[in-house]
Amino acid sequence: MDASRFRHIEPRRPIERAAGYGLLLAAAWFAGTHGPMARAQAATEVLTGAQVNEERLLEVLTPNLEGERKRSLRVQAAAVTIPAALDATRPSASLLITFRTSSSELSDDAKQQLDVVGAALKNARLATYRFTVEGHADPRGDAAANLVLSQQRAGSVRSYLVSEHGIDPIRLIPEGKGDREVLNRAVPAAPENRRVTIVTNLH
Repeated sequence: MDASRFRHIEPRRPIERAAGYGLLLAAAWFAGTHGPMARAQAATEVLTGAQVNEERLLEVLTPNLEGERKRSLRVQAAAVTIPAALDATRPSASLLITFRTSSSELSDDAKQQLDVVGAALKNARLATYRFTVEGHADPRGDAAANLVLSQQRAGSVRSYLVSEHGIDPIRLIPEGKGDREVLNRAVPAAPENRRVTIVTNLH
């Protein structure tokens, strides 16, 4: 084979290789610290009882727009394309909304908590935002049935906020998570596995 045919092909210089590796490492670091797995592994605080108050909900659901702007500038400056799934964690509040076994009917305690949520969503600090209402189920029983049940529970929460507090239905998007995001795997029946999470939509 004539080696002269390949003389025009130059090996990548060390500095070019280093730059390429640097971008890959940056993307990998961002995925590891901001991606779905990192978010799932992060500790999730579930608000219960007196913790569910309007000021606390405003605190956890109001986006830090300045922080989002700076993060966006940093990503653009690095010229690294970050998939939507790896976007920064959105503000959210996990509430211990209680349901009767295998039911999507709200208990009286749940309604009292949602009365506080309704007041917070009408506050001027949150009035311009839309939210995803995530329903979660514990891992007992059939996964497909749990998915349906979690969707029904999210729908019940949305319906209550719309009918009792006049929240514009377009602001609330119900989503059933089934038993895919269990907080306490050691105790499947733990109440924190049956929760509703209110997530602020940033776009």
